[in-house]
Amino acid sequence: MLRWTRAWSLPLRGLGPCCLSSSRVPVAPSSSGRSGVEPRSVLLSYKLLDGEATRPALVFLHGLFGSKTNFNSIAKALAHQTGRRVLTMDARNHGDSPHSPDMSYEAMSQDLQDLLPQLGLVPCVLIGHSMGGKTAMLLALQRDMAERQFLLTNLVEVDGRFVWRVNLEALAQHVDKILAFPPRQESYPGPTLFLLGGNSQYVRPSHHAEIRRLFPQAQMQTVPNAGHWIHADCPQDFVAAIRGFLA
Repeated sequence: MLRWTRAWSLPLRGLGPCCLSSSRVPVAPSSSGRSGVEPRSVLLSYKLLDGEATRPALVFLHGLFGSKTNFNSIAKALAHQTGRRVLTMDARNHGDSPHSPDMSYEAMSQDLQDLLPQLGLVPCVLIGHSMGGKTAMLLALQRDMAERQFLLTNLVEVDGRFVWRVNLEALAQHVDKILAFPPRQESYPGPTLFLLGGNSQYVRPSHHAEIRRLFPQAQMQTVPNAGHWIHADCPQDFVAAIRGFLA
């Protein structure tokens, strides 16, 4: 059974030519039996076919006893026909990927959550067969859940019914202005810190020149594993960056 899903609202990053990793690492200890502990990821072996960095990549996940080679011809055909980047990989305990005593879907999802941002392949389209399809399903559900929980903080109970505490009508009417910034000619000469999430695409390289024009003393610091909500994704790095700026 073949399952596919679109997942992740994260940044796109350009990559160079096709690259292949097949290195092994020592067997990783299991964390699946410890409640509340995030599964420990392993470095997956993968093959990446290059394509347009502005379009979501296609990511293939094989089934039980399979490997990344199962999709070789299909990956090449889709890369040629769609112009997109196409990634195939070996799941943990399969192919050239490391062995681990943890073979839970949570662990396989964590492997992807660590690998895909490193390769700049998010957002992406996940295409999984059998075991790989279930891994894609779990990953999509885990990422959707985090955003839903954030949005639901704006839902409150008033007089026995749930209402939005944000003014949705006003926000919808002015969303373009909120996402933009009013044009200004003057500049601010004081010290300024722009803290960017490595997995966020809100501040693009094309914005840097205007930022430095408006704030000539600006420092730009990136938190590698954070998205748009740096304070929620990496609170310790967030606090450390502020303390460093204040020092």
